[in-house]
Amino acid sequence: MTPNEKEKLLYEVMNQHGDYLKRLIYTYVKEPQKTEDLVQEVFIKFYKSIDVFGGRSSAKTYLYRIAVNECKNYLKSWHYKKVEVTEKMKNWLKRDSLELDILQQEQNQSIGQLVNSLPTKYREVIWLHYYVELSIAEMAEVLKCSPNTVKTRLARGRKLAKITIEEGDLEYEY
Repeated sequence: MTPNEKEKLLYEVMNQHGDYLKRLIYTYVKEPQKTEDLVQEVFIKFYKSIDVFGGRSSAKTYLYRIAVNECKNYLKSWHYKKVEVTEKMKNWLKRDSLELDILQQEQNQSIGQLVNSLPTKYREVIWLHYYVELSIAEMAEVLKCSPNTVKTRLARGRKLAKITIEEGDLEYEY
């Protein structure tokens, strides 16, 4: 296979299976940055082994097999066992109490339900602003509208959320 053919196959595979690979790997490592790193590793290994692959199975199954193996290798690695687990233990020991953690989880879940109950045009700007952390200009580009429209929707969405919080039993500190 020529280098051009290998690159073409790699780009096709990245476009077709990149998002699913991210979701698959995230289910193993549960860390966005490490997920991105492992996805890159999977595509690098795929590119290096295209000649060995030879089409005996579909590219999809071959990629997923590489991804699962990379995830398992990472979870068995010294870095994960020593550094990640140690950090998680430190965070666990720092927390005030299990009761406060549970209350915070319930509050976060309620806020998520509140955001999902907003009309679509307000829900999407709140989601993009607070969860995806896009700027006003980036949101305007994504939503194909003016920055002023985004600002207005964001303000109205916040206002609707606040009214709902005040009218409902949901307590939330700003």
